Amino acid sequence: MTNEQSGELAGKVAVITGGAAGLGRGIAERFLAEGAKVVVGDLAEEAPLDGDYRFVATDVADLDQVARLVSSAVDTFGGLDIMVNNAGVSGTMHRRFLDDDLTDFHSVMSVNLLGVMAGTRDAARYMAEHGGGSILNLTSIGGIQAGGGVQTYRASKAAVIQFTKSVAIELAHYEIRVNAIAPGNIRTAIVKKSAAGADLEELEQFEERIRAQMRADRPLKREGTVDDVAEAALYFAGDRSPYVTGTVLPIDGGTVAGKVIARKPKPQTT
Repeated sequence: MTNEQSGELAGKVAVITGGAAGLGRGIAERFLAEGAKVVVGDLAEEAPLDGDYRFVATDVADLDQVARLVSSAVDTFGGLDIMVNNAGVSGTMHRRFLDDDLTDFHSVMSVNLLGVMAGTRDAARYMAEHGGGSILNLTSIGGIQAGGGVQTYRASKAAVIQFTKSVAIELAHYEIRVNAIAPGNIRTAIVKKSAAGADLEELEQFEERIRAQMRADRPLKREGTVDDVAEAALYFAGDRSPYVTGTVLPIDGGTVAGKVIARKPKPQTT
């Protein structure tokens, strides 16, 4: 971790779904480094984390398991200040929508949307009675910007955005802030984990072509990292953003702002 730590989350308790790997793990590491106590909910624990944390095996598509995850934070650490609904799946990748049999619709929506709604609700039930808190939902630029491929995934992430804004209005009465982060073109293992039974090599080639196009369209040429997302999560989770709710922050190098305009090279002078 290259970011300078300041103990900004000291004394706070956070729950992070999908926190065993990828973006969720990066957020968990950042929160722990800032002094938070963290409960990680995931299907399986991939590697131990450094700091005061607990792992709870959780399938966010199961409402009872989400409720148990939230309760475990309160039971273990005595409270809940931050809820990060990060767990997500990409669904089956198809070259064109006409080939999509939609058999993964319910599984994708159950994880990407129902899990977020349940995590928000259960965390808010506690926070509403204990002075408020911060809820952060992970969406994607795929939910903001139209494009081809993984249409069910895009629909689920667009729904997360609308849900986040809507519930932020209602929960503001309880001093609960609800925001969303929309990462874009940040490499994680989500595709490999969603490619069971498929030709992984072909899918990786397909994904790389998509990523190459995204790089070409991205105004900032540096690659986005897990740390970039974790830093944004820290901003929303801590005390730096008490007047911010109902927002969606793209972490995408400017991709959703618009495509890069090709510029002609300056003429050479002699």
